[in-house]
Amino acid sequence: MTKTANVTIVLNKPKYPGNVGSAARCAMNMGIDKLVVVGNRDLAMEEMKTMATHVAAGIVDGIRYFDSLNEALAGFHYIVGTTARRGGARGPLVSPREMADTLVDISQKNEVALLFGPEDTGLSNDELRFCHLVVAIPSSRHFKSINLSHSVMILCYEIFIAKGNIQETFTPRLATSAELEGMYDQMKALFLKIGFLNPQNPDYWMMHVRRFLSRTRLLSKEVKVIRGICRQLDWYERNKKT
Repeated sequence: MTKTANVTIVLNKPKYPGNVGSAARCAMNMGIDKLVVVGNRDLAMEEMKTMATHVAAGIVDGIRYFDSLNEALAGFHYIVGTTARRGGARGPLVSPREMADTLVDISQKNEVALLFGPEDTGLSNDELRFCHLVVAIPSSRHFKSINLSHSVMILCYEIFIAKGNIQETFTPRLATSAELEGMYDQMKALFLKIGFLNPQNPDYWMMHVRRFLSRTRLLSKEVKVIRGICRQLDWYERNKKT
């Protein structure tokens, strides 16, 4: 099994079939053969295959389609988002090279998603909340816009190069996105109940909680511990006056 066998390209609401086909070709060039498309099932198959070329046509045939990002990411243990826009709400950003150095080790035992947004808008702040890491590709200040497939190639290339230098280490299996989202929902409900979150904008404050916990690379068993603590605190809150 190659070191990129656990890496999947996830395209959220892509608009142009040619870009999807080109992304498939780029992924194939760098040893990645899994592609997910979210929110657009009407892409022209022939145009995708033309841009993918016959070598990567199998990746296009094997595209998995999902209607929602939450559903598409549920089974992944580690999610890397991409953005061209900067700002405090979008989190601390790393370079493609820093991302690759982190990812090649994690991907040995965990399913990893490289998440890309629509060509015109990119990923929203709400969509970036799923991500453990956010990447920004450096570019000239005179023209910052990068084609979707080019972005895919840059990230895949950095992973391809980094994986050649990795030393085999023990990498634990992380919690899936579905497990993490269940935990965050439970934490949000508890934090609202005890007054820790501002009820006017709870998601803003939860974003900081997400970023803090994302840095710890939570295991499945650790998520269960946190959820158990939340259940006990909720029980205590409900019964402290009885």
